[in-house]
Amino acid sequence: MQRVSKKTALPWYHEGLRFECTGCGYCCSGQPGYVYVNQEEIKALAEFFRLSPAEFEERFVRTIGKAKSLIEQPNGDCVFLHPLTRKCLVYELRPRQCRSFPFWSSILKTKRTWEEICRTCPGCGQGPLHSLEEIDRRKQMIDI
Repeated sequence: MQRVSKKTALPWYHEGLRFECTGCGYCCSGQPGYVYVNQEEIKALAEFFRLSPAEFEERFVRTIGKAKSLIEQPNGDCVFLHPLTRKCLVYELRPRQCRSFPFWSSILKTKRTWEEICRTCPGCGQGPLHSLEEIDRRKQMIDI
């Protein structure tokens, strides 16, 4: 008996999605949440601020269960979002969670969830077309 291979269904975004960060700060502000960081990211950010990893964690990190997250300002803004310019102070060293936005599983779940984020993020649906391969690579950076 010959086995028939099942084709894997392509995701709704298989033709790619447009995105270009405008630096608006939307994804870094507002609602309380978490920006998870690993030890490699903590070390790089600590070096940037000329702190030891322990000092950096004491000033900028909180523990969430077994994970670590950057702290937030009282208004929900990321600790590294400049309050006036709304620009990321550590953009080149931003954590993988930030680097992978908006290609998170929770946003890519359906076309509708993508369209919802496009209504609030001016970079979503704009700019260069990201291929399925690029989207999947960024999505796998962190599964949100």
